Amino acid sequence: MPIATPEVYNEMLDRAKAGKFAYPAINVTSTQTLHAALRGFAEAESDGIIQISTGGAEFLGGQYQKEMVTGAVALAEFAHIVAEKYPVTVALHTDHCPKDKLDGYVRPLLAVSEERVKAGGNPLFQSHMWDGSAETLADNLAIGQELLERARAAKIILEVEITPTGGEEDGVSHEINDSLYTTVDDAIRTAEALGLGEKGRYLLAASFGNVHGVYKPGNVVLRPDLLKELSDGVAAKFGKASPFDFVFHGGSGSTAEEIATALENGVVKMNLDTDTQYAFTRPVADHMFRNYDGVLKVDGEVGSKKTYDPRTWGKLAEAGMARRVTEACGNLRSTGTRIK
Repeated sequence: MPIATPEVYNEMLDRAKAGKFAYPAINVTSTQTLHAALRGFAEAESDGIIQISTGGAEFLGGQYQKEMVTGAVALAEFAHIVAEKYPVTVALHTDHCPKDKLDGYVRPLLAVSEERVKAGGNPLFQSHMWDGSAETLADNLAIGQELLERARAAKIILEVEITPTGGEEDGVSHEINDSLYTTVDDAIRTAEALGLGEKGRYLLAASFGNVHGVYKPGNVVLRPDLLKELSDGVAAKFGKASPFDFVFHGGSGSTAEEIATALENGVVKMNLDTDTQYAFTRPVADHMFRNYDGVLKVDGEVGSKKTYDPRTWGKLAEAGMARRVTEACGNLRSTGTRIK
């Protein structure tokens, strides 16, 4: 059962929350980066989450038409086949989807899963993300209610981002300023609109100073302790302890202490993209520099097919990214926690 059923995905998230660990959620843009993520999880003996952003799906759809739904469905179907060969369980997820792309991405993908479930099967994806952080909170939650209802019917978990994550990802950008911190009032309004599980399960990407992309330590002030304040504030009002399943966005460059605090305060999923992109590309750059005369037909020579064969440098790229995924499992305490 390498691709989680809805029941198993819920079990995975429950186990992470109870055990105070999180699953690395690895963005993939090709069959090879998918294999790298699966390999990294397998070598860490950790279950995990594979995710596709709108830009990743567009890339997967091919540069001729750049069709997001085609790209996402194709890779998901591929994952259902090849993941059978790996001794871990993974969930398939779609990453950041802003309002202007809902009709071209998440809503059609929900329809695909709705049809599968009506036919007696399981959804194609196990969770989808709605990124309404560029909207007012009222509009964000109104759309979230609509999507949560559809997701619940299709046995899918929704992820919502209620306040901005700084930096830029797939064309969605926010300044790095004081708006990057979710308030207790924001969390209470979220619970009022989306419920605390009775209307459908959702993951909450709350902001505690998170920034997408590459940054040096000290340039961003993360406050993972804020997650406890949000939980306690909602728990006091609604009488439900530890009410949220939190997601950590923009984690590149985070310290071990910041990650540990986030895990203690309810984070069950942490996104990785920037670091894994570099881990995939760095061995390729090294290969090209070391084998310059082989990968190029310099001065009329023929080069070396063995060095420019994409399989040669592709294997190095896969191994490099897999190592970074395995490292992430260690950082997030998911190593050795796979469902047997």
